[in-house]
Amino acid sequence: MATSFALAQDPKQNSEAHTGTDQDEQQFLFDIDLAMSNMNRSTLMTPTDDIDRDFVNVMVPHHQGTIDMARAEIKYGRNDELRRLARKMVSEQDQEPSSLHHALPAAANLTPSIGAEIAARAPN
Repeated sequence: MATSFALAQDPKQNSEAHTGTDQDEQQFLFDIDLAMSNMNRSTLMTPTDDIDRDFVNVMVPHHQGTIDMARAEIKYGRNDELRRLARKMVSEQDQEPSSLHHALPAAANLTPSIGAEIAARAPN
């Protein structure tokens, strides 16, 4: 992943050029990489033989990934318009998992996917 590659670069390289902004960039990349990793891990699932349930099992972590990435933009971004859009994303995406579960009443009784079980134990 590109962000993983960026994080693997030698932090001492051009050390005179590193500023607080560079530290913010590194933390932003870390947060984005973590959000993507958690999302991808959470969408790993054992099919339930129910397409609708499988859809919910994949979409809920997808929306959470969007929220986590938008929060990184809100925290580290400098562009007010992008930060405003990120706040809007958080607000809109935060409602989606609940909507998905309500659209599939039996979703509350789903056996979590393997990825969801792993993600539930992962630190946020």
